[in-house]
Amino acid sequence: MDKKLIRIILSSLIFLVGVILQIKIWWVNLIIFLAAYFIVSFKIIIKAFKNIMRCKFFDENLLMLIASIGAFCINEYAEGVLVILLYSIGEYLQSKALKKSRNAISMLMKMKPSYANLKIGNEIKITEPSKVEIGNVLIIKKGEKIPIDCIVTKGESFLDISSLTGESMPKNVKIGDEILSGSINLGEMIEVKTIRKFEDSAISKILSLIENSNQKKSNTEKFITKFAKYYTPIVFMLAVVVAFIPPLILGFSNTFSTWLYRALVFLVVSCPCALVISIPLSFFGGIGTASKYGILIKGSEYIEKLAKVNKIIFDKTGTLTKGMFKIKKVVSLSDVTEEEILRISSILESFSDHPISKAFDKTIIFDKSQVVNYKENIGYGISAEIRNVRYYLGSNKFMEKNKIKSYDIKEKLGTVLYLSKQKRIIGYIIIGDELKDNIKIALKNIYEQNINELVMITGDNFEIAHSIANEIGISKIYANQLPEDKLKNLEKEMKDKKSVVAYVGDGVNDVPVLVRSDIGISMGNIGSDSAIEFSDVVIANDDILSIATGIKIARKTIKIAKQNIIFSLCVKIIAIILSTMGILNMWLAIFADVGVTFLAILNSLRLIKRMNNTQ
Repeated sequence: MDKKLIRIILSSLIFLVGVILQIKIWWVNLIIFLAAYFIVSFKIIIKAFKNIMRCKFFDENLLMLIASIGAFCINEYAEGVLVILLYSIGEYLQSKALKKSRNAISMLMKMKPSYANLKIGNEIKITEPSKVEIGNVLIIKKGEKIPIDCIVTKGESFLDISSLTGESMPKNVKIGDEILSGSINLGEMIEVKTIRKFEDSAISKILSLIENSNQKKSNTEKFITKFAKYYTPIVFMLAVVVAFIPPLILGFSNTFSTWLYRALVFLVVSCPCALVISIPLSFFGGIGTASKYGILIKGSEYIEKLAKVNKIIFDKTGTLTKGMFKIKKVVSLSDVTEEEILRISSILESFSDHPISKAFDKTIIFDKSQVVNYKENIGYGISAEIRNVRYYLGSNKFMEKNKIKSYDIKEKLGTVLYLSKQKRIIGYIIIGDELKDNIKIALKNIYEQNINELVMITGDNFEIAHSIANEIGISKIYANQLPEDKLKNLEKEMKDKKSVVAYVGDGVNDVPVLVRSDIGISMGNIGSDSAIEFSDVVIANDDILSIATGIKIARKTIKIAKQNIIFSLCVKIIAIILSTMGILNMWLAIFADVGVTFLAILNSLRLIKRMNNTQ
């Protein structure tokens, strides 16, 4: 049993003995109540003393100690014990509530793999995931966690990805499928090849975000912290005024004990516990609940911003579309074969991290020493020298920028990459992408969250952008956008002071707009490291449905935090007035303080319970 709970129970029993027996010998009565008092209060006394040593003179611990010791001084022994006893019970309940709130996040922390089965020849060596290199072969047995992002090379199985993405249905994986660390193998043994290092894997990124999520405090939390800093000493000074000013006016002899008692009651009802505990708990619960859905919010500051969003701007590729590009067509405009155009383009793209580069064969074998002066202009294209010949691969604008005459390609419903040898275009490649399966439902759900407008920004031409926007129901588009164009148009959309704009993207070229927007949301699975690092919210499962869920959780969190503030302050003000008038006694004051705190905590936990019930 918890030691704190044992002390509370023991103190309560001794307290009840003193109340029931009502011993007439004052010093015996005092010893009984002092015993009950010190059993439960010595930790609070130590905490208050340490805070005083740190020059933190006024906190709820000191307020409770002054009130309880004051009650002993005016011979109200039972009330003195009750103040500290019920305060301890309140603290115990708070710690339990915090523990319950942390479970949402601690479950995710348990996803961290502790070992990897490294295959070396015909032998299996158990090693730390951090020691596994890219390209190593691992064995994943039934019931084991996937330690590192990898690709299945042998076997077929089902994975439990619920802790990672919030998706309850097991995912079927087979040879060639990419699987993320943190998933659990539910089926037969599979053999995999690692594609990232442990520190770059999905699970490491997620855990890092969660561990650092409490560093960004919301304005509400900052206000409560500042409020408590000034509120507590003011309350103490007012209590001194209540204790001494009326007796000075009315005469000390008959009224001092009455007004001292009222001052002690005033101290008890003024304790800011409900606000100090329940508000951070509300935001902590919101972050934990969102995490269970694969929505990683980097701090309570961003919960506030997400709750206020009324306009969302989407990058197209990897956000509205799958971001898994495929080569639809290769065309030669010279004596160079289509196979050679594709080979040269694959060599150039093998150095790039842009989503489009994934359409090319990055396993192509070539002499890297023959590729020099490589340069990537994000949003434009790539240039490099291969065996002393300068090649350019990119958009029409990229060709124009390099003073290369481009062709007018009639096929518009795809991304066209031109390949130039020296200063002459020798062919082009058409890259295609497809919409995410649930995109229409996702946007409908977003609109239902009272979002005023959805906007799409893309580097594609107007024909592609217009076709996609019409299909999914987005009325406003910006096409042919370079990174600087995206930023300019984002700022244009943000000029309306009533607009709180979220930007959703996944690539390196989205970083400037993710940072500049009111709140940046990145897609965490296929998203670039930079996009994930500089965004405020990460959708770990890349499911755009999660955006509406995240907004709903954020708004519910803010609603609960506001309810706690209003309820706590209203009860406190009423109780303070009644205590000063002498209507509220110590017993009622204690129950009012602990009761308000407990109700505020229960209200904060409603979010976790309600969202869990919908899973």
